[in-house]
Amino acid sequence: MKWLLLLLIVCDAVPLQGLTTNVSARPQVVNIGSVFTFTSLIGRVIKVAMEAAVEDVNANPSVLNNTQLRIIMHDTKFNGFMSIMEPLRFMESETVAIIGPQRSTSARVVAHVASELKIPILSFTATDPTMSPLQFPFFIRTSQNDLYQMAAIADIVHFYGWREVIAIYADDDYGQNGVAALGDKLAEKRCRISYKAALPPEPTRENITNLLIKVALSESRIIVVHASFIWGLEVFNVAQYLGMMSTGYVWIATNWLSTIIDTDSPLPLDTINNIQGVITLRIYTPDSVMKKNFTQRWHNLTHVGLSTYGLYAYDTVWLLAHAIDDFFRKGGNVSFSKNPIISDLRGGNLHLDALKVFDGGNTFLESILQVDRIGLTGRMKFTRDRNLVNPAFDVLNVIGTGYRTIGYWYNHLGLSVMQPDELENTSLSRQKLHSVVWPGQTTQNPRGWVFSNNGRHLRIGVPNRYRFEEVVSVQSNGIITGFCVDVFVAALSLLPYAVPFELVAFGNGHDNPSNSELVRLITAGVYDAGVGDITIITERTKMADFTQPYVESGLVVVAPIRKLGSNAMAFLRPFTPQMWLISAFSFLIVGAVIWFLEHKHNDEFRGPPRRQVITTFWFSFSTLFFSHRETTISNLGRIVLLIWLFVVLIVNSSYTASLTSILTVHQLSSPIKGIETLETNNDPIGYPQGSFVRDYLVNELRIHESRLVPLRSPEEYEKALRDGPGKGGVAAVVDERAYIELFLSNRCEFGIVGQEFTKNGWGFAFPRNSPLAVDVSTAILQLSENGDLQRIRDKWLLRKACSLQGAEIEVDRLELKSFWGLFVVCGLACVLALAVYTVLMIRQFRHHSPDHQEPEGSIRRRSSPSARIHSFLSFVKEKEEDIKARSSRERQLEDN
Repeated sequence: MKWLLLLLIVCDAVPLQGLTTNVSARPQVVNIGSVFTFTSLIGRVIKVAMEAAVEDVNANPSVLNNTQLRIIMHDTKFNGFMSIMEPLRFMESETVAIIGPQRSTSARVVAHVASELKIPILSFTATDPTMSPLQFPFFIRTSQNDLYQMAAIADIVHFYGWREVIAIYADDDYGQNGVAALGDKLAEKRCRISYKAALPPEPTRENITNLLIKVALSESRIIVVHASFIWGLEVFNVAQYLGMMSTGYVWIATNWLSTIIDTDSPLPLDTINNIQGVITLRIYTPDSVMKKNFTQRWHNLTHVGLSTYGLYAYDTVWLLAHAIDDFFRKGGNVSFSKNPIISDLRGGNLHLDALKVFDGGNTFLESILQVDRIGLTGRMKFTRDRNLVNPAFDVLNVIGTGYRTIGYWYNHLGLSVMQPDELENTSLSRQKLHSVVWPGQTTQNPRGWVFSNNGRHLRIGVPNRYRFEEVVSVQSNGIITGFCVDVFVAALSLLPYAVPFELVAFGNGHDNPSNSELVRLITAGVYDAGVGDITIITERTKMADFTQPYVESGLVVVAPIRKLGSNAMAFLRPFTPQMWLISAFSFLIVGAVIWFLEHKHNDEFRGPPRRQVITTFWFSFSTLFFSHRETTISNLGRIVLLIWLFVVLIVNSSYTASLTSILTVHQLSSPIKGIETLETNNDPIGYPQGSFVRDYLVNELRIHESRLVPLRSPEEYEKALRDGPGKGGVAAVVDERAYIELFLSNRCEFGIVGQEFTKNGWGFAFPRNSPLAVDVSTAILQLSENGDLQRIRDKWLLRKACSLQGAEIEVDRLELKSFWGLFVVCGLACVLALAVYTVLMIRQFRHHSPDHQEPEGSIRRRSSPSARIHSFLSFVKEKEEDIKARSSRERQLEDN
């Protein structure tokens, strides 16, 4: 009993000893370093927030099990060198993590050292999107990445329909990488940064003034300011001085501006006046009881306003506290050792050998990344790429002495007037924002761009053509007129702003210039736009932007035609000779089949041979008018006749309709039936010189180049068509319908043959991403809706029609291929009826044949095959009643 009691005591003591050892393994104090500028805009907030967080952590024994968390803060005093050296001092002591540095440039350098010493670096202010975990494995960002902020700005630009923005930023890693991310996000929305306005990292007012003057001379009025807290407000001060905070401008500031408003509110009156109408972003933090209580407590801690950086500073300390607790629970131990590589650097005054490696750094890093808690800023949890989950931003509009929330941006759903928390519970997200008060105290959405203030007129290239002066014409005095020019001028008159321009002739006036070359020169910057008969084709859309088409004009074929007059044989024209032949042959065949089926039963189909032939012919052709008098008795004959009458009905109706068209409408005939005819023969084809028609015929239709003849003017069209292939001319001309309609207005001996075989349109060409293209397209649609476009077209392109304007190309004659199905069905019915009738006759013949009626016991004498065939034919000719009567007499004789 004594030994048993001793054993129980030992067993009970073992777990107690283990627990005592585990608790004793936790140090009494865990050190965390923090590096920032105490007197900076952010520093004044995060210092108070981190001190409050440390106090709350140490007051809660359930977090670290009575282990005290101590945070050591070093002031960098706005010095970049100090922001790098101060973290290195922490790495000499037993510090398990460092919060900071404040700037992305310094954080990048410190993160390299931290990766070697395995000391986690946590920062909620270094938001450089290029600091990836692959390059800096021990760098952890505890606030939102600037990549998401730039995505929100890109969505705002796209939402209002703007295409180009100007980016103002500091020429350092933070500014360059942030603007690069903005450019990538804008490109996803088919927008771009037209001008990257870089400033020195610490610019003077003169630097800012010189830069904003260049910005004012640019076309874009959408300006994104990715600035520093130190000099960001100075940009708006200079912009106000230069008159750039007026109507027409759009200023979008990243979250630095909202941080200033939250921290130093209320701002001085002059400052708030300088930023009226500006849109800015702020990291979204959901409303909660925890956040509300902390906000009330904040006013008792300091007179500085609470910004989102203060909330993230507080949550970062708590995140580290939970990570430290998890680290100890995993058996981690706070111990440091010397790096052998760094130990070789002994000597000198730098004392680099004093830097120590955190032995449990990898385990502690894992504990940090596994934290999942709800803080003041929402859920603190990291994704695989070490960004916080659910990135979101408030969209603010500076109005009066403060700001108004006009919407929200959520990573997965974009812009909305609903809060991100509400969006997660709904399946429908409407991307929109509330109304904005823009600079200049206007609520009308700015256009986003103006013409540059350099006094230069737009150079509009106009093709100087040798043909069709109604479309575009360059007069001897240099004045350019025509349908295309009038449409362009009318469209510009509808724009809400003036467009200074000058028309410049492109071409020598003798040879038709290439419109594709004109579009290429627009891309090269020689011309600012192209106006004229520029057809919108794939090749050109790859080089420039086009407006809405103002003329629909596909390719057609024009060829010589002749009028078909009425004559004595016009009634034969509806059917082709083959159709006439097959129809007549079908009448004879059907008549013969009906005679064969009815001859044995029907007295109307019996009699002398001459009478039977006449009856058969009369019956078959009288069915054409449904006037046949002979009746059909047999079921097979009735079936064949019914099918045949249906065929006659269809053929007769088609003939009547075609003959009516021929006799009532002028018919025009041409050996060319359309583009299909030109593809199969080898005749020469005319095309307009300098047009895309040549490339289309060669590349798309595979017509050999040797067959193509370039023509410059309508007169050359006419001469080449009159001469024809035999006299050095062409068989047909391929051109756009708009030109051909002008050409045919007074030339009745030619006409359009076949169908229009492409669908194209004319449009005005502008450089890529030109906002003027969109506005002119809208103006063209307005011209079309109010009827002005049609009136301009009637003025230039409507000409007196020739006498044959109402004529049509010869209607295709009805061919056998259109009816062969009917004839096949009728033929099969005839063949099937004859087959059934023949089988029935054979059965009857076998029944009534004398060979089958000999008495039993008599010797059967078989006749020869020829005799049996002769007997069968005689049986078929014999009337049904006579056969029955003869059979009856034979049975009576046998009975007697």
